[in-house]
Amino acid sequence: MAKLNRDTVIAEALDLLDEVGLDAISTRQLAKRLGVEQPSLYYHFRNKEQLLSAMAEAAMSPHAQAPLPTPADDWREWFLDNNRSFRRTLLRRRDGARLHAGTRPGAADRHRIVHKMAFLVASGLPERDAQMAMLAAGRYTVGAVLEEQAEGNEADDAVDIPRIDHESAFEAGLTLIVDGLARRLDNR
Repeated sequence: MAKLNRDTVIAEALDLLDEVGLDAISTRQLAKRLGVEQPSLYYHFRNKEQLLSAMAEAAMSPHAQAPLPTPADDWREWFLDNNRSFRRTLLRRRDGARLHAGTRPGAADRHRIVHKMAFLVASGLPERDAQMAMLAAGRYTVGAVLEEQAEGNEADDAVDIPRIDHESAFEAGLTLIVDGLARRLDNR
């Protein structure tokens, strides 16, 4: 087998996540999948938490590569599109929201967040409102996806409860956040 590298370990770990879910991920399983002994993984990751953090960062790469806002963009449309992109990215992986929850942004992500915040402030939002809107929308998105992915893992079809249209529900909640933010801006 070729020399094991960090990117290969992360890619295989994400594939394993999609197959077995977050609760069943183990370094033992991953090592077996890679055809190596478990201690070989410690060359790249000191512990499972570091591996999960790297997996979360890699899983978020589609959203991290989304275009940043430009001065010509309408802040409302950009805000909606940004959170839609975040949701789509979380949904790409089994347990994607759980994997992401509680992670801290890396240096490149912090740069993107600063750019997004500056865009919202330049659009007329007070800095504190822009911060709280980004935080609230991010947490709303993670929570919505957590619920959606949890429902997808349940086998309760025998219960007579109508299924939620998650995309419509997400859009309605996101619109409420943007409308509330717009009202605050209009009342300034």
